[in-house]
Amino acid sequence: MQRRQSRQPSGETGQRSEPHRGDRTVATNRRARHDYAIEETFEAGLVLTGAEVKSLRAGRATLADAYARVVGEEVWVENLHIPPYEMASGPSRQSPTRPRKLLLHRDQIRRLIGKTAERGLTLVPLKIYFTRGLAKMELGLGKGKRKYEKREAIAAREHRREIERGFAARNRGRS
Repeated sequence: MQRRQSRQPSGETGQRSEPHRGDRTVATNRRARHDYAIEETFEAGLVLTGAEVKSLRAGRATLADAYARVVGEEVWVENLHIPPYEMASGPSRQSPTRPRKLLLHRDQIRRLIGKTAERGLTLVPLKIYFTRGLAKMELGLGKGKRKYEKREAIAAREHRREIERGFAARNRGRS
């Protein structure tokens, strides 16, 4: 009987460098970090139907107009668009933008209630992804940026890029 040999080169540990096969991002809200100053992030589970999970696995979701809010002792995400799964049977189809419940620990929900009510912060969905086969959402707690703050952020980013280009050009000249 022949023994199977390990594919790892000697000296390496058994840890993987790439993420787990099930971990993958489905949708990101790129405007959120532009429109809001995110102070804190939370990971929340999503309550979905089977057809919605299959649609997410196909990479079909839109976070553009989505927002989250606390209702009583529960957190709900509104306007998250998950299109109907093509192969799903007809009568069980639901509205693509229906409110969906988010799963958080009770103490996290209480903190969110306090921060959104007291300081006027907003809950913004940042990203939907799968971890170990479970659909998760990254929520950001942030304050809306004013127009001049957005312009300042863009100007600072442009300035940083110009400086990096200058360093790169100078380093190329030395070689």
